Amino acid sequence: MRPMPQSEGVDAADRYATVGTLRLRYRDEGQGAVLVLVHGVGSRLESWDGVVAALGGGFRTVRLDLRGHGLSDKPPGPCSLEAMVGDVAGLLDVLGIARCHLAGFSLGGLIAQGFALWHGERLDRLVLLSTVAGRTDEERARVAERLLVVDQGLPGDHFRNSLSRWFTDAYLAAHPDVIARAEAANKANDPKAYAAAYRVLATSDLADRLPAITAPTLVATGEHDVGSNTRMARLMHERIAGSVLHIFPGMKHSILAEVPDAIADRLRTFLAG
Repeated sequence: MRPMPQSEGVDAADRYATVGTLRLRYRDEGQGAVLVLVHGVGSRLESWDGVVAALGGGFRTVRLDLRGHGLSDKPPGPCSLEAMVGDVAGLLDVLGIARCHLAGFSLGGLIAQGFALWHGERLDRLVLLSTVAGRTDEERARVAERLLVVDQGLPGDHFRNSLSRWFTDAYLAAHPDVIARAEAANKANDPKAYAAAYRVLATSDLADRLPAITAPTLVATGEHDVGSNTRMARLMHERIAGSVLHIFPGMKHSILAEVPDAIADRLRTFLAG
């Protein structure tokens, strides 16, 4: 397992675009079919570093800091899934990209579902990684508790409380430096913007609309992911006609950090059709 890369500060690859009233940071790298990568809540575009490196070319990858994250503008909220989907579509407009493949992780997977439903004509293939749909009453109650911690707790509380849910014990033991950097980045999130984005993750559910997705779709999650569990992945697989399901054995939530090579292999195979 390779450690999760964590870039900080200004990078030569950084670009900025005005989408609506927001200034969004993005990176547009490589050549080939366009692959848009959308990160999870509380994270930033660097969370895809390992996957992009493992892909080793062959794609034009476009990734952005979502509103409220990283070096993009941070409106305090409220926020909506529709607005976040609109930000992705708006960035593609700025870049003159008519169609793309789209992969989303966690909250990014919810955004990807919304993009497939509301901008399906712009989508070639869809990848839903460690994301959510069809939460049970118990699961909704648990995520509401986590939202309360994000909304009212001290910066970093949610990260520390979530380590054992997100990372395998082996990764935590082997990469304390990576975890420390990730914690510092999480604590640096703007509290109001982070809470607004987490509320989108906690309260959005497109399960009933999934049968309307027509793009070829890959659904994947970790075998031991609690929040984006295998039951949800199978539900998405069953409701999206012709989709492909993959479970990463032994993994929890943070598959971008722990198995970027395996994700890149799956993406390369699936996107090649």
